[in-house]
Amino acid sequence: MQAREDAAISFDPEAIAPSLLTWYDVHARRLPWRALPGEEGADPYRVWLSEVMLQQTTVAAVGPYFTKFLERWPTVDDLAAADDADVMAAWAGLGYYARARNLLACARAVAAQGGVFPDTEEALRALPGLGDYTAAAVAAIAYGRRAVVVDANVERVVARLFAIDEPLPGGKAAIRFAAGQVTPDVRAGDFAQAMMDLGATICTARSPRCMLCPLAAQCRGRAEGAPERLPVKAAKKPKPVRQGRAYWIERDGAVLLLRRPGRGMLGGMRALPDDGWSAKGDGAAALDGDWKSAGVVRHGFTHFDLELQLMLCASAEAASLPDGEWWPVVEIEAAGLPTVFAKAARLAIAERNG
Repeated sequence: MQAREDAAISFDPEAIAPSLLTWYDVHARRLPWRALPGEEGADPYRVWLSEVMLQQTTVAAVGPYFTKFLERWPTVDDLAAADDADVMAAWAGLGYYARARNLLACARAVAAQGGVFPDTEEALRALPGLGDYTAAAVAAIAYGRRAVVVDANVERVVARLFAIDEPLPGGKAAIRFAAGQVTPDVRAGDFAQAMMDLGATICTARSPRCMLCPLAAQCRGRAEGAPERLPVKAAKKPKPVRQGRAYWIERDGAVLLLRRPGRGMLGGMRALPDDGWSAKGDGAAALDGDWKSAGVVRHGFTHFDLELQLMLCASAEAASLPDGEWWPVVEIEAAGLPTVFAKAARLAIAERNG
C-alpha cells in the first residue's frame, strides 16, 4: 500500500467513522431493502437478496426486480420452494445468470437449516454462492457484526482516502486492509452502507464532489490534487467479437423456444434456438430450413461481444425442429428471455409486423 502523508490534512483513521456516520444519518439513500440509519433488525433475507442482485448491477435496475421477487417469494422458504424455471424467468434482464442459480441453491440450503440465515461471516461463507463480500455485507448490515465490506464504491472511496495507487486488481489487498483500519466496532452495517452511498453519490468515478464530502479534510487523494485518478485500473484488454445465429420459428402465432442446459452460459433460461455460439467461439451448427436474415443484434457479455444474426423461417413445417415449447408471440415478454434473445425477439416481431 502506498499512502502519502500531507501537511494539509490531519489523517486520523478513528475520526473517519464518526464523521461518515453523522453524514449518513442525514443523507442515507432510502432503499427498499434497508433499515433506516441507526435502526437494528434489517431482514437478512432482504439484505441477502438485494446484495446478490446488486452485484455488477445498478441500484436503479435492481429496484423493480427486488420488489417483484418479494411480492412473489416473500420469504427465503418461498424462494426455496420455487420452480427453477420461474426464478430464472423472473431474473431475466438482470444478467450474470449464474447468480440466479446460486440464489436458488443458497435459498434451499437456508431452508434446509430451518429458514434462518447464519449470523456470522464464517457460517455465511459456507452457504452456496456466498463469497467474501456478500457474507460480510449480510453479517454487518443484517446482524450488526463488525465486518469489512468492500464493493466497487467502497473500493474507490478507500483508494482515494488512503491514496492507494497500486493498480487493480493487485491493489485490492491494500484497499481491503485500509478499509479494515477505519471500520468501526459499532454500527458496522450503517458504516458499510454509508461508504457505499458516499461512493455512489459524492465520491463518484468521474468528477467527485469533494466540496460536499464529509471526509474531504482527511482525504489524501484530494490533498494530492487528483482524486479522480484513483483507484488505478489496469488497461482493459479488447474483448473478442463472436458471431452466431438465432432462429425465429413461428407457427400459429407461437414461437419455438428451447430450455438451455442447466450449466453454462445463460444456463436454465428459455431461449431461441441458435447455432452453438459461445464465449470460446463462433456458432457452427445451422438448422435446416428456408431462412432469411432479419438483421443483427449486438450484445456485450463480460468476456466477449456477440453479433447475433436473426434468421426467420419461411415455413415452420420446412425446418428441422429441435425439441422445445411453443410460446405465444403476444406473451413473449413473460417467457423471461435473457437480454440477448429478448433483443432478437423484438427484432423478429418488428419484422413480422412490417
